[in-house]
Amino acid sequence: MAGYYEEKLAADRLRQAYGCAPPRIRQYLQAEIDYIGGFIRPGDSVLELGCGYGRVLRALADKTAFLTGIDTSRASLDEARCNVPDRVALVQTDASRLGLGGGAFDLVVCIQNGISAFHVDPAVLFAESIRVTKKGGKVLFSSYAETFWPERIVWFKIQAELGLLGEIDPEKSTDGRIVCKDGFTARTFTLTQFKQIMSGFEHPFTLCEVDNSSVFCEITVV
Repeated sequence: MAGYYEEKLAADRLRQAYGCAPPRIRQYLQAEIDYIGGFIRPGDSVLELGCGYGRVLRALADKTAFLTGIDTSRASLDEARCNVPDRVALVQTDASRLGLGGGAFDLVVCIQNGISAFHVDPAVLFAESIRVTKKGGKVLFSSYAETFWPERIVWFKIQAELGLLGEIDPEKSTDGRIVCKDGFTARTFTLTQFKQIMSGFEHPFTLCEVDNSSVFCEITVV
């Protein structure tokens, strides 16, 4: 699984994965972007973890002049540079070891189940995101709602049929976890699991569901 988003599901292939999304998935994708957009003030400095080819960054670019995206895939970042304004900073780095200054951002976002793609301890991702966020700033992580499984599995089957992912293993793909026969895996996080992760932190947080498709953990850095 290591390197899947760098070697196989990157750049134009990642674009195709989103491009083949059915209407209900497109609604979910837009609902998350609209939701996080409500947290952005014009002068805010915003960081997106796992920005891929710049799809979310492009949607947020008009909301703030200070926008940064990070990803481990150089190919995806090269693609992103063609899709976002020049003023958007793009950095090749790991979300669990950002190498960015502490307290630099008003808002850090990792949406559309990006938390699953990093395949590291989520508490490490939370801690690093909190570290680079200003006091009073927000950190937003999202995952799929449990009831959204039927729509999600349909979308991933489409991706597999197009050769963007390996063949889905139906026996192992249950309980919110998708497993492909080429080694790709994607898990989800429930509101209860987000609460368990946050039990190791002293920052206040709220949990909510959006569009009957997403669950969000919203952290206020103190």
